[in-house]
Amino acid sequence: MTLKEEYQASLKSTDTEEWFDLHFHRPLGFLWAKLFQKLGVSPNAITVASIFMGVAGGIMLYFQQPYLAWLNWVGMLLITWADTFDSADGQLARLTQQYSRMGRILDGVSGDFWFAAIAFALVFRELHFGDSITGEHFFAQHEWLIWTLAILSGISHALQAAMADCYRQFHLFFLKGQQGSELDSAAKLKEQYHQLEWGRNFWSKLPLFFYSGYTANQERLTPKMQRLRAALNERYGEDGVPSQEFRDYFRQLSLPLMKYTNILTFNTRIIVCFITVICNVPWLYFVFEIVVFNILLIYMVCRHEGICKKALEKLGTME
Repeated sequence: MTLKEEYQASLKSTDTEEWFDLHFHRPLGFLWAKLFQKLGVSPNAITVASIFMGVAGGIMLYFQQPYLAWLNWVGMLLITWADTFDSADGQLARLTQQYSRMGRILDGVSGDFWFAAIAFALVFRELHFGDSITGEHFFAQHEWLIWTLAILSGISHALQAAMADCYRQFHLFFLKGQQGSELDSAAKLKEQYHQLEWGRNFWSKLPLFFYSGYTANQERLTPKMQRLRAALNERYGEDGVPSQEFRDYFRQLSLPLMKYTNILTFNTRIIVCFITVICNVPWLYFVFEIVVFNILLIYMVCRHEGICKKALEKLGTME
């Protein structure tokens, strides 16, 4: 296999990859993946390293003093570097077939650690230094307000990322089948969870507890998708792959939404964060997450449910 072919094999799919990722994060991630493959480093170890780097970068966004403001740029560099590692872990897993549920869970929560660190840094930055619009003492005098914005932003972020991941995995299921997707079932996960004993399988059972809840929340917000999944299981068997005609039909409907799922993941979000830090208005980052991204989320959910309704009708007309 040539290097170019290896790089293509390390990607999830061109359908679900964002332009900036394809031209920046994925090429750098591939180079890291090849290096770590030679060094015998596992994908999970790379993910853990990305967590420490991303958290360190988030903390450095706190500083506003003129003589320490350069640390903001170091923080941005570390977060960007962490994201290339976040690309590398998945690319290495695909190159070496080192897939694991723990790897998926770790990869999913790594960004949560980064953005939690960023949120705390921006809150304390506002409380201690103020910003260029509200002034030095506004949020110090209304501390509840900046904490409310941060909490609502965090809840919004978690929901947005979960739904974006759900739609991307469903799209990959139609594109590549069950093996090319990380689409899970809450019922199956809960069954596996109850089969494990806390005493003997604590470190396997604990992440499964949170992951099954995460998947159940995705399913609650996608009733028509779940009806479509049930109809497909009934017709093609559990985890069965639909006919190529139906897969092509759904992919054509779903593909335009992939750009919105990408917006709700990392790049757009972190660019907005960096801009608000550079302009010294970090509270606007929280507002952007709460308002703009949630409007996009509502549109995406409504649109995808409509797509699943159409797909169900199409499935009913097929023999």
